[in-house]
Amino acid sequence: MEGRADERRGTGPGKVPLIGRQDVLQVLTESLEATATGAFQLLAFAGDPGAGKTRLLTELAAVASAGEMLVLSGRAAEFEQQMPFAALVDAIDDHLEGHRPSLAPEAVPLLAAVFPALTPAAAATGAAGFAPHDDGAPGRVARYQLHRAVRHLLEVLASDTGLVLLLDDLHWADEASVELLDYLMRHPPRARVLVAMSYRPAQVSPRLATLVNSANEHGSTIPVNPLSAAEVEEFLGPQISRSRRRALYKASGGNPFYLEALARMEQTGTPGGEETPELWGAVPEMRDLMELPPAVRSALQMELGSLGQTALLVAQAAAVAADEFEPGIAAVGAELPEQEALAGLDELVARDIVRPAAAGRFRFRHPLVRHVAYGSAAAGWRLGAHTRIAHHLTALGAPATLRAHHVERSAGYGDQAAVATLVEAAREVGPQAPGTAAHWLESALRLLPEVPAAGTAADGDGASDDGEQISRLGLLMELVHVQTVSGRLSEGRETARELVRLLPADDHARRARAVQLCAVIERQLHRHQEARALVLDELHRMPDPQAAPAVLLRVRLVADRLMRVDIRGAQAVLDHIPDEGGDWQPGLKEAVASLRVLPAYAGLRIPEAIQHAEAADRVLTAAPDGSLAECLDTLPWLCWTEVMMGRYDDALRHLDRIIDIARATGQASFITYMLTARARACRELGRLPEAARAAEEATEVSRMMRSSEGLVFGLTQQSLAAGQAGDLDQALLFGEEAVRADPGSGESWGASARYALGVAMVASGQVDAGVDTLMEACGDPAAPMLDPAVLLDCAELMAKISADRGRQKEAHTWAEIADGIAHPMLQSATGIARLAGAHAAREEDSELAARLAVEAAEALRSVGRRIDAGRADMLAGITHHAAGRSEQAREALRAAAATFEDCGATSLHAQALREQRRAGIRVSTRPGTGSRGETPFGLSPREYEVAVLVADGCTNQQIAGKLFLSVRTVETHLSRVFSKLGVGSRVGVATVMNRNSGDQGP
Repeated sequence: MEGRADERRGTGPGKVPLIGRQDVLQVLTESLEATATGAFQLLAFAGDPGAGKTRLLTELAAVASAGEMLVLSGRAAEFEQQMPFAALVDAIDDHLEGHRPSLAPEAVPLLAAVFPALTPAAAATGAAGFAPHDDGAPGRVARYQLHRAVRHLLEVLASDTGLVLLLDDLHWADEASVELLDYLMRHPPRARVLVAMSYRPAQVSPRLATLVNSANEHGSTIPVNPLSAAEVEEFLGPQISRSRRRALYKASGGNPFYLEALARMEQTGTPGGEETPELWGAVPEMRDLMELPPAVRSALQMELGSLGQTALLVAQAAAVAADEFEPGIAAVGAELPEQEALAGLDELVARDIVRPAAAGRFRFRHPLVRHVAYGSAAAGWRLGAHTRIAHHLTALGAPATLRAHHVERSAGYGDQAAVATLVEAAREVGPQAPGTAAHWLESALRLLPEVPAAGTAADGDGASDDGEQISRLGLLMELVHVQTVSGRLSEGRETARELVRLLPADDHARRARAVQLCAVIERQLHRHQEARALVLDELHRMPDPQAAPAVLLRVRLVADRLMRVDIRGAQAVLDHIPDEGGDWQPGLKEAVASLRVLPAYAGLRIPEAIQHAEAADRVLTAAPDGSLAECLDTLPWLCWTEVMMGRYDDALRHLDRIIDIARATGQASFITYMLTARARACRELGRLPEAARAAEEATEVSRMMRSSEGLVFGLTQQSLAAGQAGDLDQALLFGEEAVRADPGSGESWGASARYALGVAMVASGQVDAGVDTLMEACGDPAAPMLDPAVLLDCAELMAKISADRGRQKEAHTWAEIADGIAHPMLQSATGIARLAGAHAAREEDSELAARLAVEAAEALRSVGRRIDAGRADMLAGITHHAAGRSEQAREALRAAAATFEDCGATSLHAQALREQRRAGIRVSTRPGTGSRGETPFGLSPREYEVAVLVADGCTNQQIAGKLFLSVRTVETHLSRVFSKLGVGSRVGVATVMNRNSGDQGP
């Protein structure tokens, strides 16, 4: 329970024994035991206001502390709901300084964007001051990078004794905090960490509710229900008569805090004797904090009313100031000398209205008490208190993020200084908490006059450094951006449309930019027709179709057609766009150059595509970063095409620069496409860890933006990277989620998701279903949805599958298709086509197959496609062995095995080892000799468990029971075990598993 101030029993506040909840205590104990073993745990306490959630968190803290675990606690607050990461900062910030040396150096500047204790000036200012704004402090920090840094921080904090992180009242948490928790649930800290949170179900955000409901793997939700009648009697004790206990139970509904408030009312001598409990009425069901039951509100108001005038003023000022306040701030808000305020504070502590917190600060004993104290003050007085506190914080040099809370509650219409503060705060938190930034920009716009004052510009881009008046149009543009990156796409669309509405009809340059932005958002909302109609309508309004604003909109049309794989349509638009113009704004020349490459490549006009790629490289190399920042939505098309063409060095050089620019300028809405292009390039180059990291970041950014298009892109690359690394279970999961995330767009990204899933299914032994999925991905041969490079990879895979099945005619057909797609000027494509031909010739002409495989390996190795070169080496080894050329076979197979091991391609490495044994090469199969040093034979840990149990004579049903799997899942794992061990039966598995571990060779 929240605990009662029971002076009659002499226990004092916070020391009342816990009543009931024995089942909850058992869950707490089990969760702490699970955490002690290294398993991340989540506990969520859900209940109405005053139900006892905080008391249960306190009980958990006591048990964890007794077990010598580090316990950190913080809470969100009703009146500071827009403070980014407030609960987390409250819990952790005071404990950071001693852990700074243990943090990874690259994590400190990221974390400093959130935690004041880690800012460069924190040590110099001391606990009571504020660090001045530091222009050298970390600027824009990508949210995903910050999330990883926080996970690292939790791992460091937990490294010695384990960590219990208590986060109270998360129904008031800001969007950024919930987003971070969502990340931690999907990527748990790799340490002994337990996160316990509390929230009110009726007030919780949908995202937090979804997060809690989906966290069953890591923990549980604990409903905190009212006390029973018997528990209420035990809570109140025998000093109160039975009739009074029953009356209090009826009036409180068993809610511990309400019960305590009503009991306190009696102790202060307020009305409500034996004959009057019915006057209080029954406690209604709680749906919102503002619906505090009248009896409880009256009780709390009477408790406050019994205070002296000074103490009441301090309580009201403290309620205005902050959830955790310093005496000096309360004195400012109350307009009292500090000594007088301290005397009032002493009375508040003595009456248990507030309680001491850390570092000389104080807190109300419960958020409901603060709520009533805030509401007890007159509205005009509250406005003045917020104003006084805002001015005081400004004088102390507090950052705008601390002042904004008070400014938005006290500023008047047209207050330019207040607008500037809100805009400054929005810009400071925008990269880490765009939802909060949007809130503060909206507040600034409400204060900003519709028509600017005489003599001021109406078309600025926000506040300038010299204090120039802020422009409504500039703020609207900023608001669109933060709404978009925070996932509030519908709101962003409405803001963008308002921006277009406000711009003069003849202001074509800015209207084109606004329409382009609006069209991008419409696309992300899957309103493709509306996006095209918007662009075309604006184009028709423009008098000069060749002017820079019209070209900007035509560029948008080209990108739209490319996404729909309308190559002819895209080329038709490009044919009417010059390479440059005298009135072009920065970025337009680079955008046009970037878009010319893909239509030529997709149309198999390879010499022309190479010329365009080389020209685009020259343009981008010469362009300043500022120009590229203006066209980030078009640059991914160039990078993706460079990857498709096997121009990996150019692609990665451009991608790394563009990603840096996107992060520096906060344009997260475009970064997904660049990260997925980087993931594809790294995957094809055999840099699998890099590919996995880039794809994961793309997926996380898309989740934060709630972009299904970006999510499909990211998951597709995660699936393909996991499959090449040998994690077939994960490849299937990523592929399935990618297909589910596609809303049926009928565009290229949906087809790519089906291709990735088909590849994973084939690798997992689901060959027939995988082939069907691959064919669905390819679509109509006359109008394929996949790009030529992926179509070529698909044809090579189908040639292999057909050859493996003994369908030589079918294999030759696929090899011919591959040969028709490949162009001799592209070594990457030539190598894949040769590999497809080698598959087709494998059974009929081993010498031809070996020659084609060697040529494929050379071509693929020349462009850096190491894993595909290794596959070609392995096929060359197999066919050399079939032709009786043992030495060439051994050399090729050794090269393949070394390549796969170096790249971390475990399944392929296991297959190469198997082929080496077949060729008479003795290789190690001892445990720990896999490429990751985890399990033998290239088996995944789960596959190895299944193989061991098979060797022990267990049936599939018995294995399923021992490993808590379905029989079907066991069968799937077993089929992979057969493939990796090169056997066709359970007896073969047992033979290999029991083989002498000394089977070694050179």
